[in-house]
Amino acid sequence: MTDMRNEGQAEQVWYQDPKDQHDEDSGALKEMDPLTVRPRMSSRMLCLVLGLLMLAASAGVWWLAVYTMGGQSYDDMVISNFNGFVDQVPLIKAYLGIFTMPYVAAGMCVLIGLIALVVVLVRRRWWLLGQVVVYPLLAYLSGRILKKYLPRPLLINVLSTKENSAPSGHTIMAVTAVLVLLFVVPRVWRALVALIGFAFTLSVGCSLILGGWHRPADVVMSILIAGGLGLITLVFTRSSGMDLPGTRMSSASVQIVSTLMMTLGTLGTLYAVFVIWQISSGLEMSARWTFYGAHCSAVILIASLLSLLLGLSLAMRQVTASPLTRLGLVGEPPAPPREI
Repeated sequence: MTDMRNEGQAEQVWYQDPKDQHDEDSGALKEMDPLTVRPRMSSRMLCLVLGLLMLAASAGVWWLAVYTMGGQSYDDMVISNFNGFVDQVPLIKAYLGIFTMPYVAAGMCVLIGLIALVVVLVRRRWWLLGQVVVYPLLAYLSGRILKKYLPRPLLINVLSTKENSAPSGHTIMAVTAVLVLLFVVPRVWRALVALIGFAFTLSVGCSLILGGWHRPADVVMSILIAGGLGLITLVFTRSSGMDLPGTRMSSASVQIVSTLMMTLGTLGTLYAVFVIWQISSGLEMSARWTFYGAHCSAVILIASLLSLLLGLSLAMRQVTASPLTRLGLVGEPPAPPREI
C-alpha cells in the first residue's frame, strides 16, 4: 500500500502542469531580480525625457510656423509650389499620387493596426495590448483637440488656405500605426518594421503636401506629437510587454538599423535647419531663388525627423523589452570553460 501511494505521488510530480512550473519559476526569478518583470528605471526615464522633448519640439515648430512671418512664408511657399517641384520627377509624383487618393492612406493604417492587433493577441501580451490601445486613442484625441483650438493668425497674405490645418491627422495616424506594430512584433522583426514604416510614413507626409491638404510644419509637428506619445507609452512597459526571461538578447539588426537611422536623422535635421536659415532672408519677400531650397529642406526635414524618431523608438523598445538583468538572462555569448 505504501509503495502504491509513493508511485501516485511520483506521477503527480512527473505530470505537473508546465504553466504552473513556469509561474513558479517566474516568481522565483522576480524575487531574485526585479528586472525580469520590469525595465530598468533609467530606461523608463530616458523614454519619458525623449518623449517630452519631442512634444516640446512640436510646440516650438508650431510657434515658429505660425507666429513668425518667415515661418508662414516658408509654409505657404512650399505648399503652394510643391506640385511644380514634384513635376520634375514624374515617377515620384505618380507614386505619391497613390497616397493622395481618398482612403488609401487611412486604409493602409487600419491594415497595419489590424496586423499589430493579431500579433499581440497571438503572443498573448495583455498589458502590451492595453498600451497599444490607449496610445492611438491619446494620439487621435490630441490631434483632434489641437486642430480645433490652435489659433492661426494671418501675418502675411497666403496663397494656400487661411484655415488652421495643424496638426495633420493622417500623419499622426500613419506614425502611430507604424509605432504600434514596431512595439508588438518580436525582436527579429523590429528593424524591418522600422525601415518599411519609414518609407510608408514619408510617403504619407509628402503626399499630404502634394495634395495641398497640409503645410510642411503640420506634418513635422504631427510626427513629433505621435513620436513623443509613443516614447512615453514605453515608460509603462511591464512584464507581458517584455521578452521572456531566457530569451532576452542583443540584436544586431536593431543595433545597426537604429544607429544608422538616428545618425542620419540627426545629420539630416541639422542640414535642413541650416538650409532654412540660409534662405530665411528671402522668405518674407517670396524670392524665387528660395523656392528650391524651401522644397528640398521640407522633404529632408520630414524624412530626417522620421528617421530619428523610428531609430529612437527601435532602440527604446529594445531596452524596455530586453533589459540587461543581473542574472545574465540576455543571451550573452558563451564563455569558454574555466580551467579546473
